[in-house]
Amino acid sequence: MSAKPRIGLLLGDPNGIGPELAAKLLAQPGVSDQAFVVVIGDARVFDQGCKVARVDIPHRRVARAVDLRFAGAIEFLNEPSIAPEEVTPGQATAAGGRSVFVAIKTALRLAKDGLIDGFCFAPMNKKALALGGSPFADEHQLFAHELGFTGPYCEHNVLGDLWTVRVSSHIPLKDAAAHVTEDRILEMTRLANTTLKRAGIARPRIAVAALNPHGGDGGLFGREEIDIIAPAVRKAQGEQLSVEGPFPADTIFVKAAEGAYDAVVTMYHDQGQIAMKLMGFSKGVTVSGGLPVAIATPASGTAFDIVGKGIARADGMRAAFDLTCRMARA
Repeated sequence: MSAKPRIGLLLGDPNGIGPELAAKLLAQPGVSDQAFVVVIGDARVFDQGCKVARVDIPHRRVARAVDLRFAGAIEFLNEPSIAPEEVTPGQATAAGGRSVFVAIKTALRLAKDGLIDGFCFAPMNKKALALGGSPFADEHQLFAHELGFTGPYCEHNVLGDLWTVRVSSHIPLKDAAAHVTEDRILEMTRLANTTLKRAGIARPRIAVAALNPHGGDGGLFGREEIDIIAPAVRKAQGEQLSVEGPFPADTIFVKAAEGAYDAVVTMYHDQGQIAMKLMGFSKGVTVSGGLPVAIATPASGTAFDIVGKGIARADGMRAAFDLTCRMARA
């Protein structure tokens, strides 16, 4: 890999703010200095995003991957995937989901073929992706399937220098406690350690959250901390990982935000997501940790309510792009 990585940029859901964010990202200074960029998607969707963002992005447009040069200028691999009349701003549709599905599969194919070192995708909608043909519960499962990856992987959320990884993710909350097992906690702690090292943190400091209120309060409110979480932490420490916990979930993020830890292992989706989004909704990044390809996206979502207004902030998109480049270089 060259010092300057080759990074794909996907437009996200054509009915959301993704095309606008992609255009605003490419208009920012320094993007082409960080990476050789190839935009992957439908050129008509991109043109509309540029119109909404009120920017003009000079680029070289090609119809085939073999024609990509990665020679300096921004390139666009054009794959018509949605008819203009099928674009319905502010709605989750099968047509929009298919457009995302096509672009994701192309990006993963380019990564498998060694043409790109990673990709950053603008916000997509899980419901639309399912309507559009994806048989998986989320995009991370789709990534792993297309890459033929069978090792541990999980969504990581990143805000500045603070990362989170979760024991359970996109499942009903009523099922979350059953996923709190010693093996799963240890697996996610190892994964956090590995992913942060790949992002350039030599010895990640990891905190593990409790499941129950007040960390179970000595077993008064539940014994998962005593019987499951603490033994997993001790095993991780025995593997020489820098890990502490379990800590009550309502206080650990105070310490983490102050810089005491680089990552927090949470027990379920919203336990970490609420804290991270409160601390910086517009700047958060989601990383597909554990996969052999660097993949990231802003954590803010498709924002169907402000599509076409030109007011979407690109902070998270830039943070996702920067982190993709950083991981690809590492």
